[in-house]
Amino acid sequence: MTAITELPPDFVRRIQPLLGSDWTAFTDALAQPLRRGLRVNTLKTDAAHLRAVFPHALIPTPFAPDTYYLDAPHKAGSDPLHHAGAYYMQEPSATGPAAVLAARPGERILDLCAAPGGKSTQLAAALRGTGLLWCNEYVPARARLLQQNLERCGVRQAVVSSGDTGRLCRALPDFFDGVLVDAPCSGEGLFRKEPQALADWSENTVRLCAARQDMILDNAAGAVRPGGRLVYSTCTFAPEEDELVIARFLLHHPDFALEPIDVPWGMPGFSLPALAAFGAPDACPADLTHCRRILPQHGGEGHFIARLRRADTAPAAVVRPYAPPVSDPHREAAQALYASCFSDEPVGVFVTVGDTVRLLPPGLPALTGTGTLSAGLAVAQVCKNRLEPCHAAFAAAAAADCRQVLALAPEDPRLIAFLHGEELPCTAEKGFCAVTAAGLTVGFGKSAGSRLKNRYPKGLRLL
Repeated sequence: MTAITELPPDFVRRIQPLLGSDWTAFTDALAQPLRRGLRVNTLKTDAAHLRAVFPHALIPTPFAPDTYYLDAPHKAGSDPLHHAGAYYMQEPSATGPAAVLAARPGERILDLCAAPGGKSTQLAAALRGTGLLWCNEYVPARARLLQQNLERCGVRQAVVSSGDTGRLCRALPDFFDGVLVDAPCSGEGLFRKEPQALADWSENTVRLCAARQDMILDNAAGAVRPGGRLVYSTCTFAPEEDELVIARFLLHHPDFALEPIDVPWGMPGFSLPALAAFGAPDACPADLTHCRRILPQHGGEGHFIARLRRADTAPAAVVRPYAPPVSDPHREAAQALYASCFSDEPVGVFVTVGDTVRLLPPGLPALTGTGTLSAGLAVAQVCKNRLEPCHAAFAAAAAADCRQVLALAPEDPRLIAFLHGEELPCTAEKGFCAVTAAGLTVGFGKSAGSRLKNRYPKGLRLL
């Protein structure tokens, strides 16, 4: 996360003429230290509450609501508030694409290249616990990290899949109100954050990424419902991966139109004539300045964003809905366990998947052929002749909805002990009990009358 004072000569040769008078501001900004950022997770708290309990000053960013610069040293991994899902550490300009997609409660949203989950959890917060959020990640290991971040942030109505974007979008034609493609790219906007991106940069990488981005965006188009919207973004400055991807897409998809992005940050995209040196086509059916670019001098590391709208001229394909089993061996027991732990009414249907009982949200499509890893909320683990609550169920629960709560202040040493996996003194009645930090659920344990046996997952514990 250091300042950049020297750029690859080929990068300079390409980008300096394009930026023109903005080049000096660009290099001056890169020569400054990186500014980190965080986004308040409004599924679990609000900005006023977090700012009241967070140990450092938070300075608003211009890119999205509830996003802040964090200029003080801070180790989120050891902060109980982070474990409670109160916030997500997110590069400030990376919050722009989800803000431009503008997911609304009740919608069906697809995040097609979703790991590690910053934009997915931002979209989930915009949905406010309603609708359906589908998060896909091609690399299985990254998909597991995505699952962990969705769980930590208390997302209930998500599906996580890992697979080819073409296969997924063919399985769910015309299904989503909004699709976000934050495409894998050459990472020129990560030069300060990830020095390896600077070391690995080459023009050949740009060309390879552009070909992959064309394919992914073509696939994504098939999943957008008539009248729906498609947002494409990268964290790179290369026109071949940015405006020219949009130009090529529009030439092959006349049923999509490029929309202006009316925001007070960043700068317009580059026009087609300005991109002649980068292999621009002779014509494009849209004004590419409707796209939006964020450069380091705008207060973020770097992003490109384009919003496309599909014409509402044809009926949507019919996607077969998910049909839950008529009966389930653990449904009644799961309902009883949920009611013993929480006072709210569960939304969805309890279905046993392997050794886990999950609460599947309404509106699911058939999952066959989608590469689904998980759907809905993990509520209970099947253990021989009984059910045990899952951590995810408590992570998604508001403290006010938990039957029993051990409420701790963020600075209470018992919280760190809990995150280490230790037992705690507890006077709650026998049964399962939530543990909270500043009123936000961190996890749970099982009270034995005087001690709380720790149920914080071993893979999440502090060493």
